[in-house]
Amino acid sequence: MSDFQSQYADVNGMRLHYVSVGAGKLVLFVHGFPEFWAEWENQLSDIGKDYQAVAPDMRGYNLSSKPADVESYHVKELIEDLRALAEYLGHEKLCMVAHDWGGAVAWSFAMRYPDLLEKLIIINSPHPAVFARELLHNPAQQKASEYMLTFRKPEAEQILSENNYAGLMQALFQFGSKWEMTEEIRLKYIEAWSRPGALTGGLNYYRVSPLYPPTSKSDEEKIKGILNLPHEMLEVKVPTLVIWGEQDQALLTGNLEGLGEYVSDLTIKRIPDGSHWVSHEQPDLINLLIRDYLKSR
Repeated sequence: MSDFQSQYADVNGMRLHYVSVGAGKLVLFVHGFPEFWAEWENQLSDIGKDYQAVAPDMRGYNLSSKPADVESYHVKELIEDLRALAEYLGHEKLCMVAHDWGGAVAWSFAMRYPDLLEKLIIINSPHPAVFARELLHNPAQQKASEYMLTFRKPEAEQILSENNYAGLMQALFQFGSKWEMTEEIRLKYIEAWSRPGALTGGLNYYRVSPLYPPTSKSDEEKIKGILNLPHEMLEVKVPTLVIWGEQDQALLTGNLEGLGEYVSDLTIKRIPDGSHWVSHEQPDLINLLIRDYLKSR
């Protein structure tokens, strides 16, 4: 931890907090909900030996800016945050490792800025078109994603923060998790969630997204809008490794089916005993997979 540099960048109208380790080619680590930069501590320590490994707090989280307007959390803004951060750090090219909501942003980044991205590594996060298909046509995925409907509600903050964030902590330990969180890490997470506006910031990612289990024809039409986009807009032409813990009970393995239709250079690594939180459960394996893919041609 002594090598971890905690810094700030004023980019895209936001003040983004990030932690940087090492020097060399940029590897940007993008967290999901309800985490923050510390999701990647194990990876930063390892990958930072040979690269500049950087993990930001995404907008709305922990020490980064937390705009109140839900419209500020559209994916186009989140993509631009990452592009501007890479530019601020002095890199014209980067590799990206992302999980959960961070993966949703990373997929879109790869579609929007293929020339900036050398390699993409996704951990348990579905391509938006594949996820849209699953939400429309797979009853098992619809049921698995029902928690999203709770996260979109106005009372979500109250539900998740009651009893010292017991509901939010439970969210980390469901979905098949075998993550053994220490008391030190638990307190660090509660501290991050307790910052003014931080819980609302994270929930706003769900509130602004069209991807959630449809409960009306209008919902279905919004999801179909993604599937009806021109195929070239949904293509990922960057070499991509997808790591998937198969015990993930929120994002089912159906999200791997047909992925090659959208990703031209695709490698899939299934981890049969891994859950949604596989990077915490098996950090050494995840580090090895990341390192090997970064070094591969």
